[in-house]
Amino acid sequence: MSDSSSHWSKNDLQAYLLLSCANADFIGKEEEMELVKSKVNSSDYKAISKEFDNDNDYQSIKKIQSAVKRLDLSEGQNEGLIAETKNLFLSDGDFAAAEQALFAGIKKLLG
Repeated sequence: MSDSSSHWSKNDLQAYLLLSCANADFIGKEEEMELVKSKVNSSDYKAISKEFDNDNDYQSIKKIQSAVKRLDLSEGQNEGLIAETKNLFLSDGDFAAAEQALFAGIKKLLG
């Protein structure tokens, strides 16, 4: 596994994390995808989206963990990412069980 997360910026991490959340229930709903695109510039979105599509769940988790550790985000930055993921989960009006489980994991990882 190539760990490109070692080169990620905070914005790259944000995009990858939001894409993971949008696909948590295996359905990238239009409302969720539009929210992700609104948070990231189009070239970053394309690159991160391609990387996300090529990763399995294990790789995704490891990349997110690695980037969070390397970037050493402040408490406020972590809280911002948590809030963004929650907003994404709620954007389609359906906070499915798979989304709730992922959200709990994200809060633990970033908390």
